[in-house]
Amino acid sequence: MDSSLLISLAVVVVVLFFLVSMFNKLVTMRNRYQNAFSQIEVQLKRRYDLIPNLVNAAKAYMKHESETLEAVVKARNEAMSGLNKASGDQTGAGIAELAGAENQLTAAMGRFNMVMESYPDLKANQNMMQLSEEMTSTENKIAFARQGYNDSVTGYNSYKQQFPAVVFAGMFGHSADAKLLEFEDSAALQKAPEVSF
Repeated sequence: MDSSLLISLAVVVVVLFFLVSMFNKLVTMRNRYQNAFSQIEVQLKRRYDLIPNLVNAAKAYMKHESETLEAVVKARNEAMSGLNKASGDQTGAGIAELAGAENQLTAAMGRFNMVMESYPDLKANQNMMQLSEEMTSTENKIAFARQGYNDSVTGYNSYKQQFPAVVFAGMFGHSADAKLLEFEDSAALQKAPEVSF
């Protein structure tokens, strides 16, 4: 066999190995961020299941606060709808819709907690205390899962945007960047807090 033919064959094998390795890494990284989203989904569904229990437990005490309770239920339903849309696509508008719905739910829950402070009997209710504790635990789990998801998305996007993966990622079906999931309003976080005396 001719040595130039052997060298050419070796180069082709090395290039093929390199491309297969890059393809496999892209698939692995995409699967990681999709799995990380699934972890968020589990915690959000748990949160959505807890909210009606909280609202029902509070209804007996907060009869004239129905507007606040209805706002919580409405925000929960919108967040569930956003989660369903985001579950199918972490590269499109579903993630942004979920983040917006979660911001609304967080605001509604904040109002609910403020109103709840006005009812000492409700705060002392054992069932309400247990539900509140579960909600706090779930919120922590959501934050942790979201951090893991965002780390996976950042790793995936960074890898596919680097050379030489950027040249081949689109050909391998990895053209769209995955979206980070941010529940907080970034503009509000950047704004300096107002302090008045």
